[in-house]
Amino acid sequence: MTYAQEASGGLGRPTAHADEDRPPDLVTALARARSAEDPGPDTPAGPAVRAWPGPSRPIPEPGPGELDLRALLRLSLAASDRSGRLRPAPSAGALHPVDTELVVGAGCPLPPGRYGYDPLRHRVHRLGREPDGTPPGATVELSVTPRRTVSHYGHRAWPLILLDTGHAAAALWLAARALGTCAARLRLDGLAESPLAEVHFDLPERTDQVRPRDGTRWTDPCLGSGAPTPGALLARRSAPPPLTGTPSRDVLRAVLATAVQASAGELSWCAAVGEPQPELVELAPDGTLRRLAAGEARPTLAVWAARQAWIADAGAVLLAYGCPADADAPRIRRAHLRAGFAVHLAQVAAVRHGPAARPVGSWQQADLGAALGTPPGRDWIVHGLALGTTHPDEEKTS
Repeated sequence: MTYAQEASGGLGRPTAHADEDRPPDLVTALARARSAEDPGPDTPAGPAVRAWPGPSRPIPEPGPGELDLRALLRLSLAASDRSGRLRPAPSAGALHPVDTELVVGAGCPLPPGRYGYDPLRHRVHRLGREPDGTPPGATVELSVTPRRTVSHYGHRAWPLILLDTGHAAAALWLAARALGTCAARLRLDGLAESPLAEVHFDLPERTDQVRPRDGTRWTDPCLGSGAPTPGALLARRSAPPPLTGTPSRDVLRAVLATAVQASAGELSWCAAVGEPQPELVELAPDGTLRRLAAGEARPTLAVWAARQAWIADAGAVLLAYGCPADADAPRIRRAHLRAGFAVHLAQVAAVRHGPAARPVGSWQQADLGAALGTPPGRDWIVHGLALGTTHPDEEKTS
């Protein structure tokens, strides 16, 4: 599953750097990613999975009252084949930079300890004992190997890497919702460079509040939409363009409401629509749609989204915006993690209502606020979701 690829004239072809897997100065990296500068030539992406030490082992079936780790990971992060390209969580260029470690406590089919997860083989490697104070259940820690994304997107990679991590967190959270036997609690605060995000799974039927080891509180979006089915999660794919046909106002309202709630106030949201009247719409406090701006925005969005011409004809484009130019590194991480999380949930919500959907992660010079007449540098597009009611056969999706 991929985000929309950068189109002709904007293909990502980065220059290799020996330190490409070290966390960058995010403020500088984001400013450069938002610029009009084109990336350089492609470089090798390296292994698709971190080389975890030691032998691998299967994830056992859960016993009575145990957490079903095998099903949770199968529905969220496991690849459907050994190539690793098709996975339940979307990724820019299908490069999947997100790595997964499990901190397993009591009540799980695996013995307590720390494990590295191999999504290509759906197996784990034991890395050591669990930290003191590990709660019952399991915590999934999401870190990244930047080289995989840098290999194609170059200096545009870091926003995409953060968005990918948010998508992976959403896939884990949705897996818990689909199984309906455990609660998933999130850490998307952007305070840590590694792991970037965590998802804790309580034991089945356990409802008490769990705190992560650093003392911060977990959050739960508590979205009002019904739980997806396991089959629907395994069938997730980003629909290929073209995505034409404007979704109904009711569908737009439902998808925007999902995104707004999932982003927990971190970002603002609107949708650019075409027929019957081109405009930007947003969710009003009473839950209805209201006009944010009149006029056709999609051709401009196509230019801003790495010159992907097909976006100009998309039925609608959902936009997450905010993260000002003066944002510090924690805020940059938090905004992009939340954007990936929210767009993933919005994509699932859109498909449940009928339209096809495709995340759009790469944006250059996309100062939406300045285009709408507000002070520049305050409201940059962070992520997008293209929607359409007329689309190719789902079997051709990637």
